[in-house]
Amino acid sequence: MLATYTRLMDALQRLCMIIAGTCLVIITIIIPWGVFTRYVLSYGSSWPEPMAVLLMIWFSFLAAAICYREHLHIAVSVLPNALSGWRRIVLGWIVEILMAGTNLFMLVYGVRLVQTTLYQSIAEFPLVSVGISYLPVPIGGAVILLFVIERLWNGTLFGTPSDDAVARVALE
Repeated sequence: MLATYTRLMDALQRLCMIIAGTCLVIITIIIPWGVFTRYVLSYGSSWPEPMAVLLMIWFSFLAAAICYREHLHIAVSVLPNALSGWRRIVLGWIVEILMAGTNLFMLVYGVRLVQTTLYQSIAEFPLVSVGISYLPVPIGGAVILLFVIERLWNGTLFGTPSDDAVARVALE
């Protein structure tokens, strides 16, 4: 069951990477277009900057989820590295439970934010709802929450399997 869940999380991470990468490529194309139209054609396009902001929001939340899963996020590891055994495991669980709480907050209140702003439109893109710009908040919260569950399940609390996880794998 853990192997299946891990494969699903691998697929979710790949999807996040594809979407975040696509956002980054589009941003690198439309920003120079905005500069070109402003300084070469003497006509500033109004859409490249707000589009880049919307794409950067998507990129940021999805890239944060990828970094969390890969243990590439900002972390102070002085205390975990100073601990060993059950103390390190307890600290890992506390950190992950706090992460789960933070991301559950993002999920619940992000959905409320999207619902509240769903019928407002973005000035530069009248057909696009403001709620769409806030959609990465609950999606990012949900994705990281799934990654927290995976991390607690397989025991990779600080980037390496904990003693309990190693013992559990040895029994399987």
